[in-house]
Parts: sequence; C-alpha cells; structure tokens
Amino acid sequence: MKAIALISGGLDSILAAKLIQKEGIEIIPVKFKIPFLHTNKKEVAGNLGVRLKVVDISDDFLRMLEDPAHGYGTTINPCIDCKIMMLSKARELMPEVGAAFIVTGEVLGQRPMSQNKQALDVIVKSANLAGLVVRPLSAKLLAETLPEKEEWIKRQNLLDLNGRSRKSQIELAEILGIKEYAQPAGGCLLTDPEFSRKVKDLIEKKELNLENVKLLKVGRHFRLSAKTKLVVGRDEKENALLISLAKEGDCLFEPTAETAGPTALGRGLFDSALLELSCSIVCRYCDLNGKTSTEIVYKKSGASGKKRFTASCIDTEKLSDFKI
Repeated sequence: MKAIALISGGLDSILAAKLIQKEGIEIIPVKFKIPFLHTNKKEVAGNLGVRLKVVDISDDFLRMLEDPAHGYGTTINPCIDCKIMMLSKARELMPEVGAAFIVTGEVLGQRPMSQNKQALDVIVKSANLAGLVVRPLSAKLLAETLPEKEEWIKRQNLLDLNGRSRKSQIELAEILGIKEYAQPAGGCLLTDPEFSRKVKDLIEKKELNLENVKLLKVGRHFRLSAKTKLVVGRDEKENALLISLAKEGDCLFEPTAETAGPTALGRGLFDSALLELSCSIVCRYCDLNGKTSTEIVYKKSGASGKKRFTASCIDTEKLSDFKI
C-alpha cells in the first residue's frame, strides 16, 4: 500500500507522513514547487528515509494567483485555491506512482481561512478526492476517510490536534526522533504583508511572471510608472544578485568607484525623466560623505556602452511616493 504525502516544508507535513509511515504504508513524499515556499530536501530524506519528489507547478500557480476562485486571505494568500491545486496535481500523480490515498499535514483550526472543517471539506471535494485525503494530525476530529474505514490505517493511532499551538507537534517530533526541521509552520511568503504588496503590484500591472517574482525576494522596490520598476540592492550580496538577475533590456545603475553605494536594476520602459529619477533614488542610498550629489553610471544589460549622470538625492517624502 502506497500513499502520496504532500510536503510543505514545515514540521506538520513531515509528522503526518511519519505517522502514516508507522502504519506500514509506503510514503511517497511530494513537494509541489511554487516560487513562494522552500523545502530542504535533505531534511525530508533524513526524517522519512525516502527521496523527495519535486514537481514544479509555478506557472499554473501564478495564473491561479491572479484571480483565485475562493479569494485571498488577510494578505494576498490564496490558501484554499492553493490546496485545491496541489491536491488536484497529487490526484493526477496517484496512478503513476501507485498511490491509494493522499496524506497532508493540515491541523484543524490552525489557519482561520483554510483549516476549518468547512474549508477542509470544500478543498477535498473541489479536488475530486472525497474520502481519499488523510490528515493524521487531526483525523480523530474529522470524518472517517476510506483508508480508515478499510483499516489500511488504524484511526486510534491518529491524533486529535486542534488550534494554533505548536507544543504538541514539537513534543511529537522528539518522540518520533525528528530533530532537524524548518520552522514548525512552514513559511509562505504570500502571508508576509510587505511581500504581498509587491506581488499585488505585479498583478495590478499585469507583470506577474517567474522572472519578476524572482526579483521580489531582493532589495527595495519602487514603482516609477505603470510600466517601470526599480529595485535597489541593500548589501553586496543583493547587488551581485541583481546583476545576475538582469535580463536583456534591463537597466543597471551604480555609483562610480569613488562612491560607496548600491546597485539597482530597472525593468520596463525608461525615458530620460525616468532614468534621471532612478539615478536620484540610487543617489539617496549612497555614502556621500556630506555631499548632496554624485555621479551614477547606468547601462542597458548586455550592452557595452555606459552613461553617467550627476544625480542629486531624491527627497525622502517624494521617495515614499514611489516605494512599494
């Protein structure tokens, strides 16, 4: 008997998989990759003894994120539609891997939007998996699933966790010998208010794609016009990353060698006024040693020619008008 275990990156999904593994079920851990979650493959393999299967669904996820059928949470997190999509993708995998059911790490009451009884039922029905999704951490508080009714797994060995406390999970991890794991609840960037503002900006400007999402994880973000963005690095590591993320047509800005300051990446349509504005924003984050202006070098990514502009620092109040 085999089961697909959905692995989110947090402790709960590993615990759920481990509990079903202890029932004698062969676990196939699957991570559906989207740009907003991280999973350590070594942690999964070390705790479950099985290699993690990673399936990239980023493109489909971004299309759903633009207009989720069940809406967003408190930020721009489409939790219900996200779970429906991942379960639907898992259902498509079941014949391929020979799995009889699916295991998830959801805990009743842990998330107000997506982990109440009504939402959990909607998610399973929408994914066409009625009776085939086992949630071991809260199973005793939920309706019996087919694997329990058929006694593929014993209901008495499952749990009745409820609420937001992580104490029981941490204690269970110690009992099961799980020592290395990420933060207990995983960590979706879409639940972060600042990050969500940046995603919302991309959606509103119809610029939501993988290349632009990668930029969201780096630097300070400024919307200069409906079709123009500037991202300013916060340290040497981010400066180097911005250079590596630049694609053909992007503009790179930085002070001359005599001045310490950030690298910035401009993406979109730039006229002379927006180039000047970008230089003034970069100037604002330079170490000017008492000066009020400095030379900023800019060029198109991939081009050999560079141009210089003597920029004055943008006013702090005006800067806030552009910051996302």
